[in-house]
Amino acid sequence: MPPLSRYMVRLALLHLALGFFFGGLMLAHKAFPIAPWAMRLLPWHIHGLLIGWTIQLAFGVAYWIFPRFALERPGDPRGRAGWARASLVLLNAGVLCAGPAGAMGWGPGLALGSALETLGVLAFVIHLWPRVRPAIL
Repeated sequence: MPPLSRYMVRLALLHLALGFFFGGLMLAHKAFPIAPWAMRLLPWHIHGLLIGWTIQLAFGVAYWIFPRFALERPGDPRGRAGWARASLVLLNAGVLCAGPAGAMGWGPGLALGSALETLGVLAFVIHLWPRVRPAIL
């Protein structure tokens, strides 16, 4: 597994742990109302699990699994890896911006974080687009 895939998968697992932790806090608060601020963690819970965990895990596996350009680009068989690295940075920056901003009720920060997440997805699409090819039979 290439290093960038390992980073993406490990960060996805970190987002999974944080998302489940925040979800557990919110669930515990519903049973035993001891933390009135717990329900404010819902945006962070959503962004962490949907973007940070699910999408980033899919991107990490896709970077590793999709066909390589062994003959066309011997020096860089995975294509334009800079776009994939940019996607990693943008996705995590978006989650780390949108999560706390949503928890604090700060709309502009939530919009900025969502925009960064969208740019991260677009960066990965730009990276992966040339690697999607029809099967050679």
